[in-house]
Amino acid sequence: MARKDQTIVGLDLGSSKTCVLVCLPGEEGKLEVAGFGVADSKGWRKSVIVNLDQAVLALKKAVEAAETAAGVSITSAYVGVAGTHIKGVNSRGAVALGKTPGRPGTVTQDEIVKVLQAARGVTLPPDCEIVYLEPQDYVLDSQTGIRNPVGMSGARLEANVHLITGSTTALRNVVTAANLAGIKVLDTVYEPFAAAAACLTADERELGVALVDIGGGSTDMIVYAQGSVRHTASIPVGGDHFTNDIAVGLRTSIPDAERVKRAWAVNELEKTPGGVLEVPGVGERPARMVSFDVLDDIIQPRTLDLVELIHAELERSGPLRQIGTGLILVGGGTMRGSFVPLAEHTLGLPVRLGRSQALENMDENLAGPEYAALVGLAVYGNRRRLLHDAKEIGLMAKLWRAVRGKGSAA
Repeated sequence: MARKDQTIVGLDLGSSKTCVLVCLPGEEGKLEVAGFGVADSKGWRKSVIVNLDQAVLALKKAVEAAETAAGVSITSAYVGVAGTHIKGVNSRGAVALGKTPGRPGTVTQDEIVKVLQAARGVTLPPDCEIVYLEPQDYVLDSQTGIRNPVGMSGARLEANVHLITGSTTALRNVVTAANLAGIKVLDTVYEPFAAAAACLTADERELGVALVDIGGGSTDMIVYAQGSVRHTASIPVGGDHFTNDIAVGLRTSIPDAERVKRAWAVNELEKTPGGVLEVPGVGERPARMVSFDVLDDIIQPRTLDLVELIHAELERSGPLRQIGTGLILVGGGTMRGSFVPLAEHTLGLPVRLGRSQALENMDENLAGPEYAALVGLAVYGNRRRLLHDAKEIGLMAKLWRAVRGKGSAA
């Protein structure tokens, strides 16, 4: 039986599926997969909860499956959040150094905490809160681009940061759903940020990379350059929109349209020419045979629309040349076979599917792009555990609270 106080649990509540991953610390701090559970999501629309009871029921099913596999009760988890209510904004904070105005002082961790707190002081729209703060770089007097100013001297310290914000109502409903399922939320984590923890290397973050998470209700992205987050955004198009197009175009139900979409994706990956599949009708209408070419005519225009929206959002993030290592695709929507070559052609960037090797005992399916955010939530939680176990509770704890915005740094 696994020890409950050792478990790290990631919880991904999505528009299409609800997933739970239970991990245990292994050798050298690397996590091992202990259990996994998944259930079809209910009560979601466009990446927000619209029926709390249905969302909780799906969560309980996924939790029960994960608990059975891991042999441990789940009481707490790190929970992923995404959707069009998530916004990203760059901000800057500044503090004076030294006891005498205009006189040089030495940068300490306390000054870092203060300047990050100052950078949090932006005016947010109503029903909006900061989900995460990522330091980008620091400015000390006239010297820019400093990664770590601790120990350096100057009169004024500034911090450039990226703030990820979200709807207070949408975030609170996710936490409420978890609580009603008997789970304490240890932290809410932006899902592309979590997926990046599982899939990206330090070199990719440094040279520039965009990670795009194609979910059911939305497509969310995060852009790294020079080692830190430079841009986050959400596009209101996801895999559910492809399913709806098929349902309307073929006059079939949403569940049957989802099965047809997956069959089409397999056919695309296998590069099988021609071929037909049976599509059930709605109500008393009989089933009929539809060729994959007809499906191409329905799916390809929506695919091109999504790629063009991604292109436009990347251009808003800054020059495309800053994305030196290209685009990493994760999420269930990435399984469409033609998406990668179409994205490469349209964007003029290298594009690949994201895969994770961050956990021990991962099967091929769990390591794939569909579960990148889920694996990343466990990786993120493990980093938090390692910080706590190392008892870095002094200045590091102050810095963490300032970055996360959890209470006072005093």
